Amino acid sequence: MAVAAVGGGLRYSARITMRTLLTLLAALGIVYLALGVILYLFQGSLVFLANLPGRALDGTPADIGLPFNDVGIATADGERLHGWYVPAAEARGVLLFFHGNAGNISHRLESIAIFNGLGLDVLIVDYRGYGQSSGKPSEPGTYRDARAAWDYLVEERGLAPSRIVVFGRSLGGAVGAWLAAGLPEEAAPAAVIIESSFTSGADMARRLYPIYPARLLTRLRYPVVDFVAHLRSPVLVVHSRDDEIIPFAMGRTVYDAAPAPKSFLELRGDHNAGFWISRSVYAPGLDRFLTETLGRSQGA
Repeated sequence: MAVAAVGGGLRYSARITMRTLLTLLAALGIVYLALGVILYLFQGSLVFLANLPGRALDGTPADIGLPFNDVGIATADGERLHGWYVPAAEARGVLLFFHGNAGNISHRLESIAIFNGLGLDVLIVDYRGYGQSSGKPSEPGTYRDARAAWDYLVEERGLAPSRIVVFGRSLGGAVGAWLAAGLPEEAAPAAVIIESSFTSGADMARRLYPIYPARLLTRLRYPVVDFVAHLRSPVLVVHSRDDEIIPFAMGRTVYDAAPAPKSFLELRGDHNAGFWISRSVYAPGLDRFLTETLGRSQGA
């Protein structure tokens, strides 16, 4: 009887263990699905970090000794973008600057100073929902913002596309590549610079959330490699081997997708500060590329 009692106790214990395991698996499944729903529904808030570190402007080009003009640009769907036009002495061209997915134009003063020193006027704009721009950010919205900024340069300022360099960093690389790829050949920009950017939104989602089916979950597509493949301008891809957010391999894949003529500039340093940490390599590398596409700077 003692043996039977022990056997019965073991069977009861096994049933309890199985029930506990099934309950745990069900709970994990619910958490998995709930997180998947959150990721799907709130992608915009997770990607577009317009409120980090804040929408208030922390400075202007005047703080680094550069004159500038405040610019207001109307988009096709009724939003109002805020930007700066920063002229350079004896400029060899104009750089249209699309920044990354956090902060606003006031957090890019170091970059503006570098570009100004390279003999480039700079137009930098905040996407809708960033800085002092109206609206709420979205993928289609960033594309409309890019087109509005381009039209401002070409139509309001009367600049020839052959004098404009489209520059995009991180998220801005996707936005700039979309803009340049969609322009007709006769209106292609002088050059395109894609810095620290990714291959696609789905690839980034797969990297950040490897346990989820990224292509099914991702609503923000940003297919950078597809855009780059259709560029008609000389391309410079810039990426740091130490980038901890967007892998160096993605930068190489973007470069491989681009048609010739193209160049690759390798940096060291993290995602946000690589251009500054490697500025002794960065600025000369940009200058070489710009000299090939725009000619030598008289003011630099």
